[in-house]
Amino acid sequence: MTSQAFVLPPGQQAPALNVVGMQIRVLAANAATQSFGITLQQGEEGTGPPPHKHGWDEAFYVLKGEVNFQCDGKSSACATGTLVYVPRGTVHGFSFGHGGGLMLEIAGTGAHAAPFFTAIHDKIPAGAPDIPKLLELAQQHGVEFAI
Repeated sequence: MTSQAFVLPPGQQAPALNVVGMQIRVLAANAATQSFGITLQQGEEGTGPPPHKHGWDEAFYVLKGEVNFQCDGKSSACATGTLVYVPRGTVHGFSFGHGGGLMLEIAGTGAHAAPFFTAIHDKIPAGAPDIPKLLELAQQHGVEFAI
């Protein structure tokens, strides 16, 4: 199957998914591009995933605010305009800083990010997350939490 070129204006984008307190809009799933995936991730101060790893590369570009990244045990406060690259298998996590933030995520070939985010949105209601269900969904989508 080959991918097709597309243009996705704001009015045609899917609604944001509620993913454990973050709002994630899937702009292009890996299935649509036959290569990489792109999401727009927004969160209030303190929201973000705990340390985890998976079998695909990721890159994040901070569009607004500050995002505190942890990669391989090192912490970085990343201001607007910062690019973070995370190779597959690297333990990483992040949390949005003071005032919240917005960033673009690009998931590499073979990523299960968009289906994982969709499953969380569909199966875990807003509020305090159902941790056993979250761990089950993570395992199904190739994500391993380092907690």
